[in-house]
Amino acid sequence: MTLVWVALGGALGSASRYGIGVWISQRSGYKYPFGTFTVNVTGAFLLGVVLASGLEGSANALLADGFLGGFTTFSTFMYEGVALIKDNETKNALLYVTLTMVLGIGAFAIGWLTRLYL
Repeated sequence: MTLVWVALGGALGSASRYGIGVWISQRSGYKYPFGTFTVNVTGAFLLGVVLASGLEGSANALLADGFLGGFTTFSTFMYEGVALIKDNETKNALLYVTLTMVLGIGAFAIGWLTRLYL
């Protein structure tokens, strides 16, 4: 049954990532991949909240492993970083990779601490 919860959450998370990512990217007007960046940092924050909440079993499988696993994306992050380099946007590529990592870790920590102290 856990696999069903992960699959359901993953499908919802992937669809959400796609929709939000496209919506943000279309409105930014820049080569910088704001959609994936926003989704990954937001997902890191939410993962911190979910994991700090102590959820177990099917709720954790649905939210942490499923939804947030499908919502955030390392493969798209890597693809967009390399695409920026191919487009001679090396500064933007470095900025994108660095900010995503630093803010992603920071967002996770803030999410974790928010859940612990609320």
